[in-house]
Amino acid sequence: MNKLLILSWLLCSAAQGMPLTDGRPEFGKKLFDHYNCNKCHNKKMGGDGNTIFTRPNRKVTSQQQLSAQIEVCTKNVGADLSAQEKIDLAAYLNQNFYKFK
Repeated sequence: MNKLLILSWLLCSAAQGMPLTDGRPEFGKKLFDHYNCNKCHNKKMGGDGNTIFTRPNRKVTSQQQLSAQIEVCTKNVGADLSAQEKIDLAAYLNQNFYKFK
């Protein structure tokens, strides 16, 4: 399969978003803590990493963008998450910060 076809498939998958209702926020919280996600966020935000989710100019403003950002962040921390783990992480972030429907 060529790289363009794979990239197109990935973008389409990310654009559809994750079914947040299938997520388990309690497991997402464990993943968030296990991979120390706020370590990077703390550096970017100058202290409280959780403000990255609620800042006025945040990058993530939809469920689809949340899915795409999770892909970027998991690569940044070297996490090899399953599809269910990504959904769990999205559910945790949504429940506590984003509140997407």
